Amino acid sequence: MTIMVGGPEAAFERVKPLLEAMGKNITLLGGNGNGNGNGQTTKVANPIIVARNIEAVAEALLFAGKAGADPVKARQALMGGFAANRILEVHGERMVKRTFNPGFRIELHQKDLNLAMPGRKRVGCEPAQHGQRGAADAELHRARHGQARPLGVVPFTGIDGESRDHT
Repeated sequence: MTIMVGGPEAAFERVKPLLEAMGKNITLLGGNGNGNGNGQTTKVANPIIVARNIEAVAEALLFAGKAGADPVKARQALMGGFAANRILEVHGERMVKRTFNPGFRIELHQKDLNLAMPGRKRVGCEPAQHGQRGAADAELHRARHGQARPLGVVPFTGIDGESRDHT
């Protein structure tokens, strides 16, 4: 588990042995003087990266497939270059294999994204509007009404051009 810690270094050093019992990647980020620790700020920055990467991987594999490339081979090639990342590795594999086993729930991911909104507004870092969000918006509506599916499992146009609903 990754642990992102806010607050003063002296307090961090006192609790570090306990944190080491819970996780391996432990980073002291300090405080930011506005009542929130930089650990919490960094924690809520994480789902922003994850969401954008899932969207980018899906878009890239969809593009490759529609353009005639084998998505499995395209993913394999991308994993050997600068585009390689955990999302391409894990979610990309699920996408090309069409295996969407439950994992992190989308409603929890949305909760984490929403935690970032007040801070983003406060510092003038509004979310970028990227791509068509119809399927994602429908999925979030579903999540809010108790019909959530795992993160990364949303209705989308399949790599071969067929509309699919992976449930």
